[in-house]
Amino acid sequence: MFQRVLVANRGEIALRIIRACRDLGVGVVAVYSTADRGAPWLHLADEAVCIGPGPAGESYLKVSRIIAAAEKTNVDALHPGYGFLSENAEFAEMCRECNIEFIGPPHDAMRKLGNKNEAKKLARIAKVPLVPGSEGLIATEDEALKIARQIGYPVLIKAAAGGGGRGMRVARNDHSLVTGFQSARQEAEAAFKDGSVFLEKYLEQPRHIEVQLLGDQHGNVIHLFERDCSLQRRHQKLVEESPAPNLPVKVRDEMCKAAVRLAKTAGYYSAGTCEFLVDRQNNFYFIEVNARVQVEHPVTELVTGIDIVREQIKIAAGEKLKIRQSDVVQRGWAMECRINAEDPGNNFQPSPGTITRWQPPGGPGVRLDTHACTGYRVPPNYDSLVAKLLVHQPTRPEAIAVMKRALAEFIVEGIKTTVPIHQKIFSTSAFVEGQVDTTFIERVFYGQGSAEPGK
Repeated sequence: MFQRVLVANRGEIALRIIRACRDLGVGVVAVYSTADRGAPWLHLADEAVCIGPGPAGESYLKVSRIIAAAEKTNVDALHPGYGFLSENAEFAEMCRECNIEFIGPPHDAMRKLGNKNEAKKLARIAKVPLVPGSEGLIATEDEALKIARQIGYPVLIKAAAGGGGRGMRVARNDHSLVTGFQSARQEAEAAFKDGSVFLEKYLEQPRHIEVQLLGDQHGNVIHLFERDCSLQRRHQKLVEESPAPNLPVKVRDEMCKAAVRLAKTAGYYSAGTCEFLVDRQNNFYFIEVNARVQVEHPVTELVTGIDIVREQIKIAAGEKLKIRQSDVVQRGWAMECRINAEDPGNNFQPSPGTITRWQPPGGPGVRLDTHACTGYRVPPNYDSLVAKLLVHQPTRPEAIAVMKRALAEFIVEGIKTTVPIHQKIFSTSAFVEGQVDTTFIERVFYGQGSAEPGK
């Protein structure tokens, strides 16, 4: 096992990793920007190193400063958390070249899976279902038009290096395809320094289901079942749950097996998530792999009883998985609400500032992952997530009831949060019945029809 781990992240995920290290008897070094000076999680580390000013590009994304901090503090491993540099294959390789183990997948697998076009090639080899579309990247408008007419409109133009809805456009005819093709390429080039795009069939009102994976460095890969992440706004998840409601067991099992096949084909180890879209006929299609721990990993921890972050650290240290697939069982129902410092009444505008009152919920079946407290200043520089509110109950109706109680107990003053929109979601009959898809928020609350990427 490692002696000292550097946590190359901030906020609730930094705190989560620090706690996992403590459980394993591992020393911890935290890093911080000047915007996070004095933040609560820093006091729980053995040592904290400032890596630069507030902007992420000058601190949490500054590879040279993070590597320097790791070497200075004599750590033998680094955990990137999620976001920032967590899926940067060059950073992972650089850490290992400096004899600092990167707590994540092999950098070769990250490169293969980080590019959507390359990931689709692996999926074909692993016989994982794909959305009908182009076999590879599309170079010209004429080629795009030919393929679109073959698979039929509507189609989705997607950036090969994209994420978060950037570099994506829906086209419903030839004219919108031509205009969308150019704008998607320009947006992808600006966001990812890679303007390459491909085409696939656009699925109307699909569900977004992901499969949690764990693999070790000895060729063992298991799944920890699925999470439904369909409740999103502009491709940013709001609510996650497991099991996925109204998903046939046969479909769930086939999807989980497909995810394991893909991970083995890619030579993947560590924690990771294989994401799928599911259409109205319960056909599932691979979309991407998140080669890192997910924001919503606690949902799976609650229903399986497996500490994913702890397992991730042990895998990086070279240990074999002691968990067999037959050991993994879903027990009860778990849900997570992402509590962001945003104003849902004002188009979800960020709401940084000082928290003047923080009264978190509690009681049976409630878990709160957060770094926030009364007096904490939410900086404007980073993602607005301030807490993950989770519940775990024997059944979905019971989980909904406990979540409604927990949301009602949650009092935050000084900033705006997404608690009010979550209260509306959990009181909506369609959600209670499990009738959700990726357009739910826009359709139900904003009357925007099928929310389309790029709009």
